[in-house]
Amino acid sequence: MDRFTISLDEDLAHQFDHLIAARGYRNRSEAVRDLIRGAIEQDGQREAPTGYCVANVSYVYRHHERELADRLASLQHHSHDLTVASMRSQLDHEHCIESVLLKGATAEVRRLADAIVAESGVRHGQANLVALEPDQPHVHGPGGQAHVHLRPRR
Repeated sequence: MDRFTISLDEDLAHQFDHLIAARGYRNRSEAVRDLIRGAIEQDGQREAPTGYCVANVSYVYRHHERELADRLASLQHHSHDLTVASMRSQLDHEHCIESVLLKGATAEVRRLADAIVAESGVRHGQANLVALEPDQPHVHGPGGQAHVHLRPRR
């Protein structure tokens, strides 16, 4: 394991310690490792999309806005091969929050996620993509066919 030292001003260190406590980390090292992993994953998403990914697209919208719910549903139906699941909850009398789980080729998933978030009337939209890579082929049970699962990239 490599070790390195960083210097933080007192205020930033204090804020970081509050973040560590709020998220339940046992120490600064665990928190820094997660921040680094997140930064690496996010930076990797800026590259030209290749391979496969899983994504959670979350957004808030006004369900009374003209045909918006139908347009959002239509986007998901047109990409039914990418749409794994969706969940919606009413926030108040006007607003809903929805999360859509997508899985497939990264370029296609990103295109659909961008289209959902860009839909007129969608607010607070954000997509979180996680790159996937093939695992070792294996067989389930006697007589089963060999297949490969996709797992999060390490």
